[in-house]
Amino acid sequence: MEQNKKMIIEKFYSNVRGKKFDPTGYNKNHDGAEGQWLEQRMGIKSNNNNAPDLLGYEIKKATKSKITFGDWSPDLVLWKSKRKACADIPQIDRDTQFLKYFGKPNLNKDNRLSWSGEAVPTVRGYNTFGQILQVDEEDNILACYSYLNDQRSNKSELIPNEFHIDNLILAQWLKESMKAKVENKFNDQGCVVCYTDSKGVYTQIGFVKPIDYSMWIAWVKSGIVFFDSGMYAGNSRSYSQWRMNNKNWNELVELVELVVEQH
Repeated sequence: MEQNKKMIIEKFYSNVRGKKFDPTGYNKNHDGAEGQWLEQRMGIKSNNNNAPDLLGYEIKKATKSKITFGDWSPDLVLWKSKRKACADIPQIDRDTQFLKYFGKPNLNKDNRLSWSGEAVPTVRGYNTFGQILQVDEEDNILACYSYLNDQRSNKSELIPNEFHIDNLILAQWLKESMKAKVENKFNDQGCVVCYTDSKGVYTQIGFVKPIDYSMWIAWVKSGIVFFDSGMYAGNSRSYSQWRMNNKNWNELVELVELVVEQH
């Protein structure tokens, strides 16, 4: 076993295994609080760098449903922002126009508009909002809208005439930038995954081999990696999460139990 992996296992055994997340001093309403605690226990200082956390490895806490690769905003967008336009069509206001046309109201939050849930495009075909996620020949990722495939009964009143087209690009993630994001974090040594038992006590550690962009974009094409948008009116963040279900992620984790037993 290579030295860096041994050192990480030592840190896990010394500082994490047998312990449970203590929320004292952390924002309990922040989803990433336990992840911050775990990183600190593993000797990682908090940062926003798009780079591996420790000795070339990205540290991940095993979750109940989905693993997150990153919150990666598109490079080109239809709405007004610091980012470039994704088409020759003038950019529109994000909260009052884009979310109204292509998002949905949240009935539980005073009809707050969001690009989330059933409105978010996937590679599995057009959704009821007429949206689809596509990967082009150059491995760029595009979120597209088709007026023809929009199944909403009020689409003629809702969508302006200039958007009554069938290949309107809403957002685009360019290969060059996405490749850098994926490979900077996941293609050095790979990933470390830390597991808890049913009581939240950390018990096991596993490793995932390095992930390059060709692997990752193949997962996007197949739908294994998916776009999980949480963008909503009133918040400037785009919340452009790229995720994978745990079932698929856990198939990548190697020797979790054996690593522990061989220590």
